[in-house]
Amino acid sequence: MSLDWLYAPCVHADADIAESAHAHQLQLTKPPGSLGQLEAVAIQLASLQHTKHPAVDRVWISVFAADHGVAEENISAFPQVVTGEMVRNFASGGAAISVLARSLEATLDVVNLGTVNDPGEIPGVRRAIIAPSTANFCREAAMTPAQLEAALAAGAQSVRMAKAADTQLFIGGDMGIGNTTSAAALASALLDEPPSCLAGAGTGLNATGIQHKVSVLERALALHGTAKDALEQLRCVGGFEIAALTGAYLAAAQAGMPVLVDGFITTAAALVAVTIQPDVRPWLLFAHRSKEHGHARLLAAMDAAPLVDLGLRLGEASGAALAVPLLRLACALHNGMATFEQAGVSTA
Repeated sequence: MSLDWLYAPCVHADADIAESAHAHQLQLTKPPGSLGQLEAVAIQLASLQHTKHPAVDRVWISVFAADHGVAEENISAFPQVVTGEMVRNFASGGAAISVLARSLEATLDVVNLGTVNDPGEIPGVRRAIIAPSTANFCREAAMTPAQLEAALAAGAQSVRMAKAADTQLFIGGDMGIGNTTSAAALASALLDEPPSCLAGAGTGLNATGIQHKVSVLERALALHGTAKDALEQLRCVGGFEIAALTGAYLAAAQAGMPVLVDGFITTAAALVAVTIQPDVRPWLLFAHRSKEHGHARLLAAMDAAPLVDLGLRLGEASGAALAVPLLRLACALHNGMATFEQAGVSTA
């Protein structure tokens, strides 16, 4: 197994189509810029999809589930067994993302990378087991090099499946008790900022719980302070699902597939991907601003303008799924509105 594929070139957006799409927006029967971000995302999608008629009818949602060794440090309001139990819930259709995926007629790809209470073979769940959980990164690196490679490859595999299904938009989601701690550690390392700026309530911690979480993060970052490379930081304090998301975002940009990024966990993975390959950034659209404390800082670091701010912090790709109708409407407006000439409407 090799990591050389991480550095394969990304597909480039079509600058000519972007210019044409922008010119088209100026001719539609509305004041210029009056549809705000809906105009911008339609232009971005047109340039990424290399078409004058962008669309996101075919959506693929991959939810990566994995457990975290740092849960031993009592950094979650929920027990670790919840991860495996939620994998079952995804498959049976009872989770939020299951409902949203059905409503969007999107493909839901649930990938079990390793849980402490392995639910076994479940219809609708792909098993890509790496280990029951990562190691406790307060004591050692979260992943071995081989485990990191396997997790990155699992994300790329989901993108290959999505590409084979002629998908127009890829969404990654996460499930794993302890993963906001992992994402905060990773963000702190990547941005060289104190954990207090990035750690939040996660599953519902109170102020005392958040302070404990910060102290755990400080210990971990002190232990792994020599890990300066983004991949090594991911290996030391990341999670299997965060690595899979990173691999998926890299693979999507290499395959020419637009990505809609969800919340705090997925944005941390996106930052890793963009740090490894800056050319990934144009392929990322951002769905929402999570209520999780550190998300705003991650969005700012990526110069990202999320579509909505609804106070969400569920994960699972739920915020991204909720934003899909906005993208579909942005495309419908771009493709379906009349121009001033067609409508016989006077311009200034």
